[in-house]
Amino acid sequence: MVAGGWVFASGQIPVDPASGALLDGGISEQTDLVMKNLAAVLAEAGASLDQVVKTTVYLADMGTFGEMNDVYARHFGDHRPARATVQAGALPKNVGVEIDAIAHLGG
Repeated sequence: MVAGGWVFASGQIPVDPASGALLDGGISEQTDLVMKNLAAVLAEAGASLDQVVKTTVYLADMGTFGEMNDVYARHFGDHRPARATVQAGALPKNVGVEIDAIAHLGG
């Protein structure tokens, strides 16, 4: 959703966009695919991860935060958007991680 120069990307889960299949892997692999999916959604709207100003990370288990954070940080590099991370009671399709984002098209 693009509104007033802002991109609001819905939560992404570790689903292969070509096949629709869930990724069978640990939290690191799941986070990597979620970030790739998020980047693809942003690109469709004319934005990139560098323009993200806020994310929300939903984890099925807060004990996986460190592994998720390593992969998340690698995708964002030196860019550090504001972030909230919460443990969810359940996530769609019983995945381990879901991430949504807000990006500003102006920078």
